[in-house]
Amino acid sequence: MTTFLDFQLSKKLQDAIDEMGYEEPSPIQTTCIPLILEGKDVIGQAQTGTGKTAAFGIPLVEQAGTGRHVQSIILLPTRELAIQVAGELRKISKHKRTKTLPIYGGQSIGHQIRALEQGVQIVIGTPGRVLDHIRRGTLKLDKVQTLVLDEADEMLDMGFIEDIETILQETPATRQTLLFSATIPAEVRRLANRYMNNPEHVQMARNEMTVPLIDQVYYKVLERTKLESVCRIIDSQDVSLGIIFCRTKRGVDELTEALMARGYLADGLHGDLSQAQRDRVMKRFRNNEIELLVATDVAARGIDVGNVTHVVNYDIPQDTESYVHRVGRTGRAGRRGLAITLVTPREFKLLKTIQRETKAAIDLREVPSLADVAERQAVMWRERLQATVQEGQLAHYRAILGDLVDELDPIDLAAAALKLASAGELETEAPEQYDFGETGASAGMVRFFVNLGRGARMGTTDLVRAIADEAGVPSTVIGKVDVFEKFSFIEVHEDSAPFVFEALRQSRINGMRVNMEPARPRASSGGGYRR
Repeated sequence: MTTFLDFQLSKKLQDAIDEMGYEEPSPIQTTCIPLILEGKDVIGQAQTGTGKTAAFGIPLVEQAGTGRHVQSIILLPTRELAIQVAGELRKISKHKRTKTLPIYGGQSIGHQIRALEQGVQIVIGTPGRVLDHIRRGTLKLDKVQTLVLDEADEMLDMGFIEDIETILQETPATRQTLLFSATIPAEVRRLANRYMNNPEHVQMARNEMTVPLIDQVYYKVLERTKLESVCRIIDSQDVSLGIIFCRTKRGVDELTEALMARGYLADGLHGDLSQAQRDRVMKRFRNNEIELLVATDVAARGIDVGNVTHVVNYDIPQDTESYVHRVGRTGRAGRRGLAITLVTPREFKLLKTIQRETKAAIDLREVPSLADVAERQAVMWRERLQATVQEGQLAHYRAILGDLVDELDPIDLAAAALKLASAGELETEAPEQYDFGETGASAGMVRFFVNLGRGARMGTTDLVRAIADEAGVPSTVIGKVDVFEKFSFIEVHEDSAPFVFEALRQSRINGMRVNMEPARPRASSGGGYRR
């Protein structure tokens, strides 16, 4: 098993990686980081969510010197991706003096010029704005050691090929070139052949994976209500012994604390624990002293507890192999098991990849409502009360009640005792929900503005299909659609509106970044709607 320690990184960089909560490199990081540190050109073919940002980000920060000139430049197709990658690099370089700067359209160019004048080692930018700085003379790439093309296929789809070639020609011929792309179409291949020097081609294997014969389900959840959703799901299930998987050590700590605060018998397991602590947690788990073990993939490797009834992917795994490993913790020794995966809008495509590669039927379930949870809890408490009465030995408790039985209604008295015993378990508060306000939609619907129209080659049918595919919702939840030249208005059923909103506002359709906002009625009496 490869760890980040195997890369022999500087202590400052290793400390930053530890603080980010990552315990072991992903497959693309394991392969790419050593090659990049050796100075080789690399073509990395991998999907979003496989950890490719750190695959090139860690070597760039490790090799960055203290000079004030630009040493590395990363080109990406959109401002949102530039901001996201810059944020990741800031975390990686937390303990080094490496300065990173995102440059993109829509932000004051004066601010970017001042930052460049102060000295920046790594620039992360969109092709258009990078070219603007080059032409102004505010960005010089003559000392660049490494150039990264991220999401290369999308950049070419969006028509950036000429801009990219112009920028490449501003860099030294001796530079190291790294190209990352989900697909390698002919145009990307031609670019690589022309500008890269004997590149190593790293492709993440898509081996057919199989999963145990257990029940597999997924729940569509919103990021803001994820904790509340998992609690409802757990409360609606008969969980004897469950493992909940998180992606990072920090995630394990935060979820464990939140579950314990809500009264669950939970404990966490990750690589920062000493062997004695790990043994203590596992002993409690095997002895049923805790019902929920919250763990990272690394910590859970090798766990062989035969009576695990449920596995919950609180964070969806980043690759199919990890999914198979996780769900294999349940359904052992001929017992039935249930694997539950929580999927946020932005993770829906990753779930589809797992379904396709495992050929597994992962069924959709609705997150239980408050009424569902309350009914389930009521049934469980009725069963406990019946069992306790049948066991007898209640004389001591009858004596405590004494004259109260004569003074108070016996049903009220029993209800009060149940309230004390359940410690509020039967009382659930509704989580914060989206409030889109008045959007001028039909009854039961929410009306949205979308910056896609006929100019983006989108007719009504195309738009409905694209939204349904991107958000993983049936097209039947989409109502009235008005398509104009540069934008559209679309109505979505109020139950699906939050999921569609979260899925689309960070997505791209036909190469365009989607801007989706709740529509607002016009203030005038003339009718119509505005953004």
